[in-house]
Amino acid sequence: MNERDGYIPGVPCWVDTSQLDPESAVDFYGGLFGWEFEDVMPPGSPGKYFIGRLRGRDVAAIGSQPEGGPPMAVWNTYVWVESADETASKAAAAGGTVLTEPFDVMEAGRMAVCADPAGAAFCAWQARNHRGARLVNEHGTLNFNGLNTPDPEGAKAFYRSVFGWETLDLDGNFTAWTLPGYGDHLEEANPGMREGMAAVGAPAGFEDVVASLIPIVGAYIGGAPAVLIALADSPGKALIVLLFFVIWQQVRDYLVGPRIMKNSVDLSPAAVMLATIVGASIGGVFGVLLALPVAAAIKAVTIEYVLHEGEQEEAPSEPT
Repeated sequence: MNERDGYIPGVPCWVDTSQLDPESAVDFYGGLFGWEFEDVMPPGSPGKYFIGRLRGRDVAAIGSQPEGGPPMAVWNTYVWVESADETASKAAAAGGTVLTEPFDVMEAGRMAVCADPAGAAFCAWQARNHRGARLVNEHGTLNFNGLNTPDPEGAKAFYRSVFGWETLDLDGNFTAWTLPGYGDHLEEANPGMREGMAAVGAPAGFEDVVASLIPIVGAYIGGAPAVLIALADSPGKALIVLLFFVIWQQVRDYLVGPRIMKNSVDLSPAAVMLATIVGASIGGVFGVLLALPVAAAIKAVTIEYVLHEGEQEEAPSEPT
């Protein structure tokens, strides 16, 4: 059951990480999981793509950060699809964003990078020669995928439209994504799988699980002290604070977050914090919304000016 040769549409099939320094990441993950790596990019390519293997089977990969990507290391999840183009169209129609239009990855396959309405990015993988992870569900391999989202109900509607996912509520406030028919596929490949799951107490429908759904509630819990402090003064002020906090969370989750993910502002955390504070003091909510784009523009203009002045100083003078 741990060895795979392809997946059915709608199942997460591959993970890789985009790194600013892929060689250092190779050393780290090789030591951590015992992966052996091979750079599969053609000689002379500007980027690297190291396939990590266990016992000769593909398990994950480490690649160079793509142009225009966020200035940080990220892990990426790939979902097996019949058509990357069709999946990108479905994502856009369901209210998501196509971050990278479908393109061919040499002979490996075809892919698109999309984001759901809350900004969570994922890759749609239309396989050719590369058929996803060949070894899963054991130490050092892909075991499970999870979606952290501030809008579980919106996510349910989106992923149902794009991949046909449903949800299964389990004990302990745990919600799982399910793909109807996935259990049939696993049972066909591994006869007795359902019987084995039932023997260990797995709930009905668990064989269709493909990932987990994790609501993000920490930000709202963090606003509770402010509401309580305002409530000590008056219920009216508490209501105003609560409404402001809820509205700001929606603006951040659906306007600011996705745009920062798509087009990185390339600012340090300290600069982001300073720009946000200054923007809030000058223009309130609108100041916060404009703070990061303005700060990024100031940085870009300053760098361009410094480089231009440096070029003028280094330019040779005309002969007399």
